[in-house]
Amino acid sequence: MEKFDPKSFVETQIEELRRTIGNERALVAVSGGVDSTTCAVLTHKAIGENLVCVILDDAFMRMGEPEHVAEVLSKPPFNVPMKIVDVCERFLEAMKGLSDAEEKRKRFRETFYQVLSETAKKEGCRLLVQGTIRADIEETVGGVKTQHNVLEQMGIDPMERFGFKVVEPLVTLYKSQVRMVARFLELPAEFSERQPFPGPGLSVRVVGEIRPDKLETVKKATAIVEGELAQHKPSQYFAVIIDNEEALQQPGFTHIRDCAARALNVPSRNVQVKIFRDRATGVKGGERRYGEIVGIKVQTMNKRIHHVTLQNLIALQARIITENPAVARVFYAVKDVTEKKQYVIGIRSVQTKNFLRARVSEIPWATLDRAAEKVIKECPNVSTVYYDVTPKPPATIEME
Repeated sequence: MEKFDPKSFVETQIEELRRTIGNERALVAVSGGVDSTTCAVLTHKAIGENLVCVILDDAFMRMGEPEHVAEVLSKPPFNVPMKIVDVCERFLEAMKGLSDAEEKRKRFRETFYQVLSETAKKEGCRLLVQGTIRADIEETVGGVKTQHNVLEQMGIDPMERFGFKVVEPLVTLYKSQVRMVARFLELPAEFSERQPFPGPGLSVRVVGEIRPDKLETVKKATAIVEGELAQHKPSQYFAVIIDNEEALQQPGFTHIRDCAARALNVPSRNVQVKIFRDRATGVKGGERRYGEIVGIKVQTMNKRIHHVTLQNLIALQARIITENPAVARVFYAVKDVTEKKQYVIGIRSVQTKNFLRARVSEIPWATLDRAAEKVIKECPNVSTVYYDVTPKPPATIEME
């Protein structure tokens, strides 16, 4: 396989972008992720002031992210003029009442492109440049999940539907190659090495229905989890939020409790099991599926959370999911409070090379404890913080 050369790629793409766009104005939406940021800086090098860069503040970015991204990219050496478009209320209204993950992704995509369509018309742009990469196409076409930025491959004509033609300069690249291009363009490490962030942002890390207080809570938890786990350099790490509501039908409940007790060599009375009402996505036979989220809490005799090695927790989740095929992922409690609160938080951290398979990160208990302690302190509506101990497969990396 021929070695990838970012210098050659950049030179070729600049020529290609100039040829494709000519003297027209083009629009690019930047999220702060490595794909869209690299795409914006590359295109700006090619067509300069004819590129209109916007950040759609859709309510689903991290705390303070739109302002920070705009500040960094608009300064030297990049000098890419940025406009922040506040569309928070519009997106929250569009997503209101939806709890199905795929429905949320589709509604996000429709709203995202409608806003871009209006912005493009206002700015006099007939071209949209976007940072679609090869994995986005492969996952969408393969049925793993609908990436919000994939249109033509899904039979959607962007000119007919939204009034613009799409230009995708990174579409032949995988994530590792995009990072090489970002480094060549001298983007700061906070962009070039940035862990993947879903196109629909935190909307896919709010499991089930999106509500303003739920979204605000996951934003706080995200800042804490990312801050605490960064030192261990996982491939991807984040917080998710789930309604603290259990499924009405709980088949397998007793079996899961007894299975956990045997596997961890503790009395079954010390094991608490929750099967949550909302479900998460998993992967089986290369295809996406929905399944139950199981939360397990094991206490010692003095009512503390029982610290278990990751190897034992991985073995436990494998046993539970093998014996209970309806389960998509297993959470293990790190810290909780005695009274029931509205939400629980899950910490997800994985190691992966290609994002097609991923193993659970070996995060020390001290780090998990510290992160969980801060979440419970700063998020008074959270009663339990769990660690997701499910690799990919059988779980997807994101919850939805």
